[in-house]
Amino acid sequence: MSEEQRSVPRPAVNKQPKALVVFAHIVSFICHPVFSPLVMAFVVYKLTPAGFDVLPPKQLGLWFISIGITAVFFPLFSIGLMKPLGFIGSYHMPTARERTIPLMATMIFYFWISHVFNSIPGAVPLIFKVLFLGNFWGVIILFLINIFTKISMHTAAAGSMIGIIIVLNITSPVNMVVPLFAAIIIAGIIGTARSILGAHQRGDIWLGYIIGILVQLVAYVYMK
Repeated sequence: MSEEQRSVPRPAVNKQPKALVVFAHIVSFICHPVFSPLVMAFVVYKLTPAGFDVLPPKQLGLWFISIGITAVFFPLFSIGLMKPLGFIGSYHMPTARERTIPLMATMIFYFWISHVFNSIPGAVPLIFKVLFLGNFWGVIILFLINIFTKISMHTAAAGSMIGIIIVLNITSPVNMVVPLFAAIIIAGIIGTARSILGAHQRGDIWLGYIIGILVQLVAYVYMK
């Protein structure tokens, strides 16, 4: 059996009701991991606004613009160029091999955004530094695991959101039980959507959750 055959999970789409498949596609698009850093940064800010009170609104806005450009636009732009240049055969990247170069490009952008926020003296809340360092480490681990199996990047991003809310529960005086419960439900919906679409084996879906949660917890232990 070739590597491509091992990388592509057994199709399950045709066994599912059409409405369910459409719903799974919508969830997969809305919760695409490329949007994850910006969404998580916004969620962290909304859950702990007191930690950002020392920042002028203009500076905070510039931070979010920087995150959007570096962690969302640049990866999307790079991947947009890869198909015409022949580095990937499809924007869906159905095999593990096709995801190799996009993951390498994303790794560079995540490293840069983590480096920038860790280099700003004093003003950056610890939780932001943990978030972006965890994201960077997460992409490295996904890249390495992707050599052997097509791990779910969707559930890795969902697990990362659970992980950062666990960190907030440890560091913030605000009770994070409700946000954590909401994050778990959303993560479950994302994993179910990927399973319905037959995009990954079940083990790759669960492995994504585990990696996403662990990288944030380890980043917190490293940064505190």
